[in-house]
Amino acid sequence: MQGEQEIDDLLDETDDPIPFRYSIISYGVDYPVDGLVKRIQMGDIAIPSFQRGFVWSLREASRFVESLLLGLPVPSIFLSKEADTEKLLVIDGQQRLLTLMHFHEGLWPITQKAFALKGITPQYEGFTYKQLPSEAKRRLADSIIHAIIVRQDQPSQDSSSIYHIFERLNTSGVSLTPQEIRTAIYHGQFSQLLKALNKNSSWRAIYGPPNRLMRDQELILRFLALYYQGQSYSRPMKGFLNDFMSQNRHLEEASAAEMGGKFSSTIDFVYSAIGKRAFKFSRVLNAALFDSIMVGLARRLAKGEIRNTTEVVKKYDDLIQSSEFREVAERSTADEENVSTRIALATQAFDQVQ
Repeated sequence: MQGEQEIDDLLDETDDPIPFRYSIISYGVDYPVDGLVKRIQMGDIAIPSFQRGFVWSLREASRFVESLLLGLPVPSIFLSKEADTEKLLVIDGQQRLLTLMHFHEGLWPITQKAFALKGITPQYEGFTYKQLPSEAKRRLADSIIHAIIVRQDQPSQDSSSIYHIFERLNTSGVSLTPQEIRTAIYHGQFSQLLKALNKNSSWRAIYGPPNRLMRDQELILRFLALYYQGQSYSRPMKGFLNDFMSQNRHLEEASAAEMGGKFSSTIDFVYSAIGKRAFKFSRVLNAALFDSIMVGLARRLAKGEIRNTTEVVKKYDDLIQSSEFREVAERSTADEENVSTRIALATQAFDQVQ
């Protein structure tokens, strides 16, 4: 199996200071287990869907269910209330809630076989939910899980505090990448568009197999954000991408057809003209090279068809060999001046090609 694509400087990972103080309301709610399961099944509680998804072992999940059956206390979960939908988004507690849902539904998601408790007290060993005695089912249904619900009041124009809470609090045992967190918090039409664009055949030919950490989707987001709002870019890049995805969660900036067409037409042209070596100074795909070339060519394509691909290839090769361009594409790539300069240089390089 082909290995995952290496990416040079995917993001400026330096944690810049958070630029303002948040006003966040939090309050506690005690939920019975049966109420939580019903809310999850109805979609009132939204559990982020990642490729890494459910990571608990059958033994870990069984021990959690056992704790509830035995009346032992379990950790609180953290939820965020979405202002526009009133739904609750799971910030921390995904594995616990999925365990409850899967146990009630009777199917272990890893093997698609019956969810039978394993590695616990003999009293419940091997039992599925349906096989539990009636009193045990009632005890489980009435078990209480404490939830801490948070809502950001200020600033009111974004939900960036939820990103920071998610980033710092999530305890699934596997650190989530920035794009996975964005996909969870800003789920909607735009995140679905990114998922669809990620299947583009030209993009897959250049990038390689889909990235399980969503780094390929993050690059598509980076292109769209810089194309549409690059003039207002300010570091850190992570925050800039958060803001763009938040603001366009329901495709407010442009339609799916427009954004999708912009990415597809540009990446298709890049692959037809430059091929698999595109966006690489050497063997590794360079994120700064990707965003500048994509924005520069997208701007040129917006003015009409490009017929002279030979000239494009020459301009591309001249650009990546230019010391001026490499200076801003290989160092301090999230600085405002460097982002602006490299995109301007790429735009200038392709602007007059026929």
